[in-house]
Amino acid sequence: MDESFGKEEKLKSKKLIDILFQEGKSVKKYPLKLIYLPITNPEITHCKTGVSVPKKLVKTAVGRNRIKRLMREAFRKNKYLVINNLPQSYALMFIYISRDKISFQEMNKTMVKLIERLIEQEKKAR
Repeated sequence: MDESFGKEEKLKSKKLIDILFQEGKSVKKYPLKLIYLPITNPEITHCKTGVSVPKKLVKTAVGRNRIKRLMREAFRKNKYLVINNLPQSYALMFIYISRDKISFQEMNKTMVKLIERLIEQEKKAR
């Protein structure tokens, strides 16, 4: 299984991000929140993923960057769950919603549970 997190998998499109925040659904598992939206464009085959840490919650850039690195790594290791269990591609935005520091092990567990909730919610919707 390919565990890379390349350029084509990153959420960069301003239009797609705006639509995601306007029309997307959300799932929470403290300290993460996931906003997601199915991508209807047939040209996009990969899930587009972004991470965010609010400046209001984590004051230093060093702290925000560390948490974003942990989030990207946890998603990279567990993205096979999304690819194998969801039939189409999605735009995903992971948002950190805590003021506390977190270890990679905690982040990884939370990421897996959040992805499982996403899969569960999407299977109910069908």
